[in-house]
Amino acid sequence: MFRIAVVGGGRMGRVHVRALADSARLQVSSVVEPSEQAAATLPTGMPVYASVAAMLDADRPDGVIIAAPSGYHADLVAELAAAGVSILCEKPCGVTVAETTAAAAHVTAAQVPFQVGYWRRFVPELVDLQRRIADGSVGELYLVSCWQWDQEPASAQFRTTSGGICVDMGVHEFDQIRWLSGQEIDVLHLVAPTAESDQAVAGDPESLQLLASLSGGAAASVSLGRRYPPGDMARVEVFGMNGAEAHEFLSPATGEASFLAAIREQSESFARYVGGAARQGASIDDAIAALTVAEQAAAQLRDLLA
Repeated sequence: MFRIAVVGGGRMGRVHVRALADSARLQVSSVVEPSEQAAATLPTGMPVYASVAAMLDADRPDGVIIAAPSGYHADLVAELAAAGVSILCEKPCGVTVAETTAAAAHVTAAQVPFQVGYWRRFVPELVDLQRRIADGSVGELYLVSCWQWDQEPASAQFRTTSGGICVDMGVHEFDQIRWLSGQEIDVLHLVAPTAESDQAVAGDPESLQLLASLSGGAAASVSLGRRYPPGDMARVEVFGMNGAEAHEFLSPATGEASFLAAIREQSESFARYVGGAARQGASIDDAIAALTVAEQAAAQLRDLLA
């Protein structure tokens, strides 16, 4: 068994613990969580440490998943890379390009296996779609359209420290578009609807629509929303010269099953990568590329809201 520690016992940390509970290849060896309140929500008997240093001193794992809030990612990458630990870091691996570039320097200097947690790359129907776009079966692309709507907004504290909607939500779509199409993104136009709830956060609209051109001549659209009462939803639709298809790979009807399965496969792929196999997941360069688009979109959003 590949023993992996999870740094962060909040929502995403608990997702990784649940997803790996059924893995035949990986075992969650411990969780790092300084908050006693958050630690109390973890499975009974799970070893919990208050810091990365304490965890490494007590029981060094084969690898670590960073699932702490986004603002801590860059510092945790630096600490774990310096300790020579293999790292699977939840997206976005820093909330700015500068932070992520600095993290990349630490990973390069330490020469540790490193992967970024863009789980869409491990959804089977999307893996098949990416393959068929790459081999020309779908034909030259006209449009890639993506939707990501959460059931309800995250806390105001999270929204003010996570980079805003363009970073904490948008980077998933920007990475997905680049990976599926094989093309780079240029954001052209944003629309921020004015509908807001009593949880409004200044400068961070609850929904955002983006239209972009792609480097290979196609177009892309992205729909982001923080409030979708039926439940979390993520969907992609691709239009090519040889056909069109749509996949709703996260929906209220099916719940989180596909999400957990992709998270589990992502972690198992990471274990294979640490063992010497080729990396299947996103690289730190992919993370920087997605964040570059997010920063461009965020700058346009600030101008739009001014």
